[in-house]
Amino acid sequence: MDKEGNKKSNKEKKTSLPPKRGQIKARIFEECKEAMVPIQTAITTVYAPAVASGGVASLSLQTVLSSFGIAFDIDGVILRGTTPIGNSQRALRRLCDDSGALKIPFLFLTNGGGTPESRRAFELSDLLGVKILPSQVMQGHSSFRTLLKRFENEFIVATGKGEPAVVMSEYGFKKVISLDEYTAHFNNIDPVAHYKRWTTMQESRNPGKIVSSSSDYSQKVKAAFVVSDPVDWRRDIQVLCDILTSGGVPGEENGPQPLYILLLMIYNTRLAAFPSERLGMGAFRIALESVFNRIQSKPLEYTSFGKPNPFVFRNAETVLRHLLQSSHSSNGTENANAGLPSFKTLYMIGDNPFAGYPWFSILTRTGVFRQRENHTQYPADVVVDTVEEAVEFILKREDAF
Repeated sequence: MDKEGNKKSNKEKKTSLPPKRGQIKARIFEECKEAMVPIQTAITTVYAPAVASGGVASLSLQTVLSSFGIAFDIDGVILRGTTPIGNSQRALRRLCDDSGALKIPFLFLTNGGGTPESRRAFELSDLLGVKILPSQVMQGHSSFRTLLKRFENEFIVATGKGEPAVVMSEYGFKKVISLDEYTAHFNNIDPVAHYKRWTTMQESRNPGKIVSSSSDYSQKVKAAFVVSDPVDWRRDIQVLCDILTSGGVPGEENGPQPLYILLLMIYNTRLAAFPSERLGMGAFRIALESVFNRIQSKPLEYTSFGKPNPFVFRNAETVLRHLLQSSHSSNGTENANAGLPSFKTLYMIGDNPFAGYPWFSILTRTGVFRQRENHTQYPADVVVDTVEEAVEFILKREDAF
């Protein structure tokens, strides 16, 4: 990976505008679901786009093979809530040709989640006016696939906003249940439940994917997964502590902890639709760990996934290389015995200097970071105002107009 000194590009304004939201056809959702194939790598099984005709999952064949790839954070870089920011629609369209096929391989790398990658890809396609495949969406919980062999047939619970059990079920876990549903089985497990004026039971768009209420709740929970930001912190901390200190069955005598509690969290804050930073999954981890360590003699043991874990970036690089390779396969020019193509440079465009990006890093001022000067403790390679300026800088640096 080569790195140069800080550079800042002059933004070139474009007159063409992206298509309005809703113009992306509904068939994209079905294309997204069908355009993924498991790829076994030396690291793990990752999911990369299947080679398909019509440019659905391939790079533009009229373009010279790219020597670089790009990963975008979403919150604070591409979107604020559901609103595109930083001319992100126009920036992404510059990475595609007129037919919508990729000219430059790119993906989204976010610690967010709570919905399956296929649905998130469809939502991004609709919001941004660019065809996005599920393989181009790497969420914080995407790495949980690597634990399928260990927990595929074990009884596990999943918590967080959205549909955490559906997410895990789509990864192949066969005995997963949401913490909402699990908690409902135990009377009085949440001592203040009757004071609450809201319900934390989240309706699923795909209830057939979740373990039914006829499950044997007397069996031990073997692992707990925090898939996305929890909604009811008090209840989740209480029930997770119950599971972890009872040997996997709340209310029973103390026993060994379940095998794992897997917490998807790195940051203490994340930018949402509100104009200032919001507490995120890092804050929940601190709260859970603090309570657990106060009531137990042994500290909480957990495995953390998500950025800036180097494992996440290795998987992201593999996916980008498969996106690049698809152009060779589609053109029939690739040697079947040849390895995956490699990149000269990989770029990460984010909004948080504390993320610790191992690639060539470009920091935008549309999210957590707002300073005029580069961050003194964790400086990025380049600082720009918007994601459009970041793409402009990359294309000029790579002479890829």
